[in-house]
Amino acid sequence: MKSFFNKYLKFIGLWLVFSIIVISLFYFALKPKKTLPIYNPSDVNPELVDTTVQYIAKNHFIADFSFTNQNGKTITQKDYERKVYVADFFFTTCKSICPKMTTNLVDVQKAFLNNPKVKLLSFSVMPDIDSVSVLKDYAELNGVVDTKWNLVTGDKKAIYTMARKSYLAVKQGKPEEQYDMVHTENFVLVDSQKRVRGFYDGTKKEEIQRLIEDINWLLEN
Repeated sequence: MKSFFNKYLKFIGLWLVFSIIVISLFYFALKPKKTLPIYNPSDVNPELVDTTVQYIAKNHFIADFSFTNQNGKTITQKDYERKVYVADFFFTTCKSICPKMTTNLVDVQKAFLNNPKVKLLSFSVMPDIDSVSVLKDYAELNGVVDTKWNLVTGDKKAIYTMARKSYLAVKQGKPEEQYDMVHTENFVLVDSQKRVRGFYDGTKKEEIQRLIEDINWLLEN
């Protein structure tokens, strides 16, 4: 009788192990695989996109650019070639959302500090105020690592064009003031092929965690 129960218990154990394996296989087979969209101008809030490109529904890429960073160095698309990077728009005297956005971008910098495939790029929307020396002071104050993160200034028209035609992330300011910009809380994720892959609220910690996870996904895929 005892041997019968032992054999019975052994059968139950094997059946439970088999069931767990089968259920696990079904779970992983049916679980949706993570993907990231590729954003084009027609996918984004029209307020953030220049009217000349709002109709574009495919093959949108970040245009070439040339600006000056906090060290007086010229930064171009080549500095971000084959990199995954986060872009944002700010100005150093902003007292509303910018401090929180900068603090959160520092967290992103820390997360990928030792990964040369990930970089950061912050454009000043007030380049007439944010000179190289002003950006340098701001960078030092906030712990910006020069090899990882560029704060750039330059021609306002060129920055405006990048913001609204490439990164799809900045609102138009006063209509009567040409190239006036109202920056948003958006962090823009760009992949190694110069495509926009995500937008994140730079003021929220949970969005920063999502951004970090998405960067890791891009690095692995």
